[in-house]
Amino acid sequence: MTDPLHTVLLFVHLAGVIVWLGGMVFAHFALRPAAVLLLEPPVRLPLMAQALGRFFRLVAVAVVAIVVSGWLLLARVGMAQAPVGWHVMLALGLVMAAIFAFIYARLYPALVEAVAAQQWQVAGGSLNRVRGLVFVNLCLGFATVASAVMARA
Repeated sequence: MTDPLHTVLLFVHLAGVIVWLGGMVFAHFALRPAAVLLLEPPVRLPLMAQALGRFFRLVAVAVVAIVVSGWLLLARVGMAQAPVGWHVMLALGLVMAAIFAFIYARLYPALVEAVAAQQWQVAGGSLNRVRGLVFVNLCLGFATVASAVMARA
């Protein structure tokens, strides 16, 4: 019989991952390209700043959920008994969380400030820096999922 606490922790962990990775895929491969195609910077950049702000608040909650549930799952097994894939997942996840924290605390406020000042070129540069690091996190996220799957094999 499966331990109910393990089931709840795993659900919380996976739900956070789904929100984070799914949102990055949508923003990077659907929202931004459509906005670039259809909207001029004075409309596109405020839209992206608003959309990212809403998404980043969800991601902040997801990151906390992922980190807490991941640590609890790992603690229940013990670091020494955890599969190598879990250690890889932990390392990559912490790097991803640090990148997100940098985006949310430094790059995103610069984007919002430039949009508020209607400095479209500056805002575009800020958005491109955010986009680049989101893509890095997306790649790390898929590598993290791969390590989790391989740990189960």
